[in-house]
Amino acid sequence: MGVPYKLGTFSAAGCPPFGALVVGERAIAFKALGGFLGREGLDLHCDGSTLSILEEWTRNEPVLQRAADALPGADLAATAMPVSALKIHAPVASRNVICSGANYFKHVVDIIVAQTRPETEGMDAAQRRAFGVAKMTERKANGTPYFFVKANSTIIGPFDEVSLPPDVKTMDWELELGVVIGKRARFVKREQALEYVAGYLVVNDLTVRERVNRRDSQEMGMDWVGSKCAPTALPTGPYLVPAKFVGDPQNLLIKLVHNGKTMQEEGTDDMIFDCARLIESLSKFMILQPGDLICTGSPSGNGIHHGVLLKAGDVMEGTITGPLAGLGTQRNVCVDEVV
Repeated sequence: MGVPYKLGTFSAAGCPPFGALVVGERAIAFKALGGFLGREGLDLHCDGSTLSILEEWTRNEPVLQRAADALPGADLAATAMPVSALKIHAPVASRNVICSGANYFKHVVDIIVAQTRPETEGMDAAQRRAFGVAKMTERKANGTPYFFVKANSTIIGPFDEVSLPPDVKTMDWELELGVVIGKRARFVKREQALEYVAGYLVVNDLTVRERVNRRDSQEMGMDWVGSKCAPTALPTGPYLVPAKFVGDPQNLLIKLVHNGKTMQEEGTDDMIFDCARLIESLSKFMILQPGDLICTGSPSGNGIHHGVLLKAGDVMEGTITGPLAGLGTQRNVCVDEVV
């Protein structure tokens, strides 16, 4: 498999952001790899950005692995920079951001228990839970995922400030596993779906709860633009970790800590529709392109269920770990948006 590496986007001293190969705690810009790769008879197909690396992922990945294996050598070590000296941006400028809603079994069951619905009227909590478990078991076996699109202008870096709009009071966290596509996908079968994944990263799909349901147009359903597309509403990163170093995406642990208290802590095995099924379904609806980001849903423990919503000064720390490789930790401080 070779030396583990990650992909990132960085800047230093006010210079424009650049894509880089990350090995350990050192980063080397893709453009700086040229001399070494030329001597090795290799070439990266990219313009220096992480997105361009993904556009030719099948060709570029073995070259990146060769460079990662050689990084301890003097030639590359001299041009590598410590990550601690750089500003870390979102790893990739994603083309499309597609989110999967209501995709964690326990989370949806908890919602069914907590809310009164026509189909559960007259039931006690235990009966509502049994109803919810049966309904989600059926959905997992025979249903299809629910998707919506989020503006890619919401993407910020893993350590950037989250701005809270002045006209809302219910901004909430939703830590999720992000899946980044590495090659064009259309009508993909579930069995081959993960072959289209370049890597995985941490995302926090922030939501304005008061805007999810439109009271003036209930027949139109949920308002995803109003509730999901505020500036800074998608902290992303710190890194894109190639799929081969992550292994099974359904064997990861998602954890969000709010002001020092753990609020979300759940395994990705609790997804109703796993990553492969999400890709299979999406590729029927649309063409998935290199760099597209799929947010796979959030487990139980959102702020609304704890009775805690974000305010200025709050700190969110989101981490995804796994038996092979972790995806890193993002840390975002909330501030009031300046209009």
